[in-house]
Amino acid sequence: MAKKNAFYAQSGGVTAVINASACGVIEAARQHPEVIGKVYAGRNGIIGALTEDLIDTSQDSDNDIAALRHTPGGAFGSCRYKLKGLEENKAEYERLIEVFKAHDIGYFFYNGGGDSQDTAHKVSQLGDRLGYSIKCIGVPKTVDNDLPLTDNSPGFGSVAKYVAVSVREAALDVASMARTSTKVFILEVMGRHAGWIAAAGGLAAEQEGDAPHIILFPEIPFEQGRFLKKVDASVKDYGYCVVVASEGVRNQEGQFLSETGSRDAFGHAQLGGVAPFIAQMVKERLGYKYHWAVADYLQRAARHIASRVDVEQAYAVGKAAVEFAIRGKNAVMPTILRASHDPYRWEIGSAHLKDVANVEKTLPQSYITQEGFGITEEGRSYLAPLIQGEDYPPYKNGLPIYVELKNVPVEKKLKEAFTLR
Repeated sequence: MAKKNAFYAQSGGVTAVINASACGVIEAARQHPEVIGKVYAGRNGIIGALTEDLIDTSQDSDNDIAALRHTPGGAFGSCRYKLKGLEENKAEYERLIEVFKAHDIGYFFYNGGGDSQDTAHKVSQLGDRLGYSIKCIGVPKTVDNDLPLTDNSPGFGSVAKYVAVSVREAALDVASMARTSTKVFILEVMGRHAGWIAAAGGLAAEQEGDAPHIILFPEIPFEQGRFLKKVDASVKDYGYCVVVASEGVRNQEGQFLSETGSRDAFGHAQLGGVAPFIAQMVKERLGYKYHWAVADYLQRAARHIASRVDVEQAYAVGKAAVEFAIRGKNAVMPTILRASHDPYRWEIGSAHLKDVANVEKTLPQSYITQEGFGITEEGRSYLAPLIQGEDYPPYKNGLPIYVELKNVPVEKKLKEAFTLR
């Protein structure tokens, strides 16, 4: 096998452990110098490839690359930039191949969710069509946990842990003040079409009366009357009510409760905040004093409370991606296969990118209670192992130590610049 360079890029919303996958990719590549030369990273994701803005990761020490494992965010920059179909936007795909040729790149590792796996799949198709040998391997990542054909998605376990812990801690705060102050607390979490993160909040409850008292899932149409009745009953029974609301909660007509009318770079509806919407409803209809919070970036950046299982899996899929590529595999994605619930055991499998691209895995109905406001024991059995274990970063002066790479640019070889659409 001829020695080639590799290209790695991060895509979409970053996570607490996406850099652990980067660490897995780069460390594995460095262990195979006979087939992989340098690992170039795209500055700001796929945009870095299109604009020939590459980063030479060989300029960073082994210690700094190892420190990626406990550093949140995207070490090389990420982006929300969706490449359209091959026929309607062939120029961009041809540009990628042109950049890969110029820098002798024979391996493409794209770390992201469903849209990213679609891009990796299309690049593999174009490589075949143009006769350019490029091994395209998707590296799974998404806090939404909605990738198919994998037990779970790296990034989700740490968000799930953050949300479950936050719900438990906030509930203690609210309960202690409920007699004279706030009686309803609403935590809004990510999850546009799939309620996995909201469901994870349910792990905070271990017995009757524990918070959260209500979980609002995208999979269950919101009914105002049933919701308000449940809020009122919780306040009367327990003195307070804690609600975990997915940002993607919809009404019975299928409309997002919080849709603003705008769209992001992937064409997804921009959501404007379901928590304040619901809080206002509670105030107007029930008169209870409320507080609300939006976990927002905090939930996906909280490396200080990451799940050890999640960190290990994120690293493993990055490492496996390289191993797949040097074994000649193409257009595949490493997956996580659950061998058992208790004790939790898992292994690495693989799936074809064509079967992963643009497919969303939603929360099974069997994980949601019959009334639609909580998780079942089956759901708990699935979720609980994913938040297990702690993997704290090193600390100094009371704060975590996170690495900042040099991100040395690679000299450009193409004369023509490329204008992003």
